[in-house]
Amino acid sequence: MVEWNISEGLTDYDTAVARMEARAEAIAKGEADELIWLVEHPPLYTAGTSANIRDLVDPDRFPVHVTRRGGQYTYHGPGQRVVYVMLDLNTRGRDVRAFVKQLEAWVIATLDAFNVTGEIRDGRVGVWVHRDDKPRTAAGAKAEDKIAAIGIRLRKWVSFHGLSINVEPELDHFTGIVPCGISEHGVTSLVDLGLPVTLADVDVALKRTFDDVF
Repeated sequence: MVEWNISEGLTDYDTAVARMEARAEAIAKGEADELIWLVEHPPLYTAGTSANIRDLVDPDRFPVHVTRRGGQYTYHGPGQRVVYVMLDLNTRGRDVRAFVKQLEAWVIATLDAFNVTGEIRDGRVGVWVHRDDKPRTAAGAKAEDKIAAIGIRLRKWVSFHGLSINVEPELDHFTGIVPCGISEHGVTSLVDLGLPVTLADVDVALKRTFDDVF
């Protein structure tokens, strides 16, 4: 059984990490069910294991949390759905790459529920969307913006951390970092794309598409 939990209001980041670590340990011991936990955080930056300090453009803007999940710098804040994924890969197959691909597919399926085409790019972490309303690149390619980030950690083959989907965050808050170390592309959200989507709408789509992917 996979438990689903939605936290109302803004969840303190350190509290979230402590809860994830405790739940992952309990899952590994067979003492708790797997968990999908949906939260919002107050504005903050997180530094993953590959973070480059040069990508922290404005270190005094929001609190910076050093975390042991994979990836570089990311932003979390109100209007962004953060999805903490605590699943047992001992029973789902001990294949990290396949698991990350499942997370990507889950995000893409969720976006598709709103007629948004999310895509994966080699060498660029996360999920991306074309922007026909923006100028093409110097090479003539369509402009692309990032709409979702993915970063996980495994302990005893149980996952924690997870992914985030930009629903209606303050996009200017991303300018304090180079998101995931990628400076040549922008960041967008479902509302920025012109869609009147709420966090609750995204939650419904996440739950509806989960079983199809996992």
